[in-house]
Amino acid sequence: MPTLVEPTVTVHRSFLEAWDELEPELQGRWMGARTYIGGEEETWSREDLVDPAEFERFVAEARAAADSDAVLAPGIVPHSILWFVDGDEWLGRMSIRHELTPPLLELGGHIGYCVRPSARRRGYATEMLVQSLPFVAGLGIDPALVTCDAGNLASRKVIQAAGGELEDERHGKLRFWVATHTS
Repeated sequence: MPTLVEPTVTVHRSFLEAWDELEPELQGRWMGARTYIGGEEETWSREDLVDPAEFERFVAEARAAADSDAVLAPGIVPHSILWFVDGDEWLGRMSIRHELTPPLLELGGHIGYCVRPSARRRGYATEMLVQSLPFVAGLGIDPALVTCDAGNLASRKVIQAAGGELEDERHGKLRFWVATHTS
């Protein structure tokens, strides 16, 4: 059964395959191939990540972003990256922001996610969001803000299936609050 895990080098091959499935303009953004450690943004191209040593460095930096003591680029908050995997198959990514800046409160929210195109329409996005809620609760966040584009019916259904309650629409984004506690 697929599960959320911290980034790991064991999915190197399938991570690159998933990258290839996305439209070129979405690849770097949705694969999470950027970090903000040391106060600067660093991005990786697919070509960079073919190298196992560079992929290992990317994984380490992605994990480091969750450290509340990490020095991050201006405007970037501590955040946890979790990957949704089935064995060595990379299926998707969760980004969990530990706090909200004014722009994140307005548009971005605590939680963002993506599922690789070949794994869509299998309920994985809902499962990812549901599996992430205890982790988010462990960060002391309850409820969590999750947003989606107003026209993204699939994402709206995912958020509602996880218990999201619509607050409002702002700047073309629907804003939902999702309880993270289990009681």
